[in-house]
Order: sequence, then structure tokens, then C-alpha cells
Amino acid sequence: MAKENDAATHINEQTMCLYGQIAAMRTAWTENNPGMRFLGYSYYGRLDACDYFKWVDHPLLHPRYKSMINGLLRNANREVVLENKWQQRVLYHRIVLAMLVLVVLVQFLL
Repeated sequence: MAKENDAATHINEQTMCLYGQIAAMRTAWTENNPGMRFLGYSYYGRLDACDYFKWVDHPLLHPRYKSMINGLLRNANREVVLENKWQQRVLYHRIVLAMLVLVVLVQFLL
């Protein structure tokens, strides 16, 4: 049987915000709360949004966890940037090669 204070077991998919709207589950990716889920108004963060907010997950138990998660996120983001740069380079080289082939073909046909 689940513990009564286990926040994840008490999440009702129909939790309502202060405006009577179904609260949306979101994930925080800030330095202080990386990967922590919360319930909030569907338009949470907008100026006209209600202030309904409730954490779903318990706070991280050890401060080292935050730094580890943030480090993993930075590494993942760095990998995405490097992959995008690589794809741009490959595309550039393909374009240059296609232009060279086109120039050679034009020279051959003339």
C-alpha cells in the first residue's frame, strides 16, 4: 500500500486550478528544480494566469542530485548543438559538391 504522503499517488488528473480549469502537469527545468513535476494553470507563467501551483514531486533529497541533473542537461544540450553543427557542415559540403559537379557538367557540355 502506498504511503499517504507520496505526492505522485495523490495526483488526480482532474485537479482544478483557481479558474476552474483542469490543472496541467508540467516539468520544471530550472537550475533549482530540474526535472521536478508540478500542477498549474494551463497558461501558467502568463500575466493573466491564476496563481494555482502545486508540486507533484518531492524536493530532491541531496543537493548533489541537482548539480548532477543540471550537468547532464548541459551535456545533452551540448550534444544537440554539436550534432546540429555537424549536420550543417555535411549539408554545406553536399551543396559545394553538387555545384562542382554542375560546373563540370556545364563545361563538358559546352
